[in-house]
Amino acid sequence: MSDVIFREYTISSDPARLDAALVHHWLSTDAYWALGRTREKQDAAIAGSLNFGAYDGSSGEQVAYARVVTDRATFAWLCDVYVDPAVRGKGLGTALVTAVRDHLEPHGLRRILLATADAHGVYEKIGFRTLETPDKWMALGLQ
Repeated sequence: MSDVIFREYTISSDPARLDAALVHHWLSTDAYWALGRTREKQDAAIAGSLNFGAYDGSSGEQVAYARVVTDRATFAWLCDVYVDPAVRGKGLGTALVTAVRDHLEPHGLRRILLATADAHGVYEKIGFRTLETPDKWMALGLQ
């Protein structure tokens, strides 16, 4: 992916730019779905995924993160989307997810899934919808 510029931010999938310690801190202390996640677990998740960061154009500091688990052929799961509280409300979350969607588009995936308890409006802006037939889906797991 070539970098995407959104206002004063750069969105990139370059794994060398990720601040893994910061991502772990954000998710394990402030993201309801990942509270208490260990650094080892987060590092393993990063290693097995396609990762995106958003970076301040002036300082280069990471200000947002998104992760995609995908086979790059038929399916993707968008997860761990997080925007630093200091830069929320500027459209960066929508821009980040749009960049992820656009990055995946050439793969011709049949579907991209995500789960959210509180950000439906962000995802609806770029085309995500609730499942039409949720009774066809099942999950294995405790959470």
